[in-house]
Amino acid sequence: MIKWAGWIITICGTAHTVGALTVEKAARHAGTWFSGGLWSEDLADMSPAGSAYFLSLASFGVPLVLVGLTVLWLDRRGITPPAFIGWTLGVWTVVDAVVLPFAPWPLFVLACALLLIGTRRARRGGLASQAKDAP
Repeated sequence: MIKWAGWIITICGTAHTVGALTVEKAARHAGTWFSGGLWSEDLADMSPAGSAYFLSLASFGVPLVLVGLTVLWLDRRGITPPAFIGWTLGVWTVVDAVVLPFAPWPLFVLACALLLIGTRRARRGGLASQAKDAP
């Protein structure tokens, strides 16, 4: 379950970032980004280049990839990810669902549920194995 959650989170973060850069054509503004064109950007009145930047590279896509890969890394080493990752992503997902009902938030609900169930099972399994090992 934890592995599936990690993969869902990683794939969604990657898809968001790569999709914004390609499908939404945000990458066409890269010249503006890397030439200092956003340094005086007004966040209340963003330019197309500024909007494209915040949709792609400055979005939560890259951190989601890192969170997903961290969950996978922990799982491969037999370390149960902390439940706060699932709970935090779950709260963020609920806010996202309210603000953007047509976003792919159901995938994150699934990932959060799998992560929380997996961490709970691992914790219970760990307590059971500790009880067996006790003298």
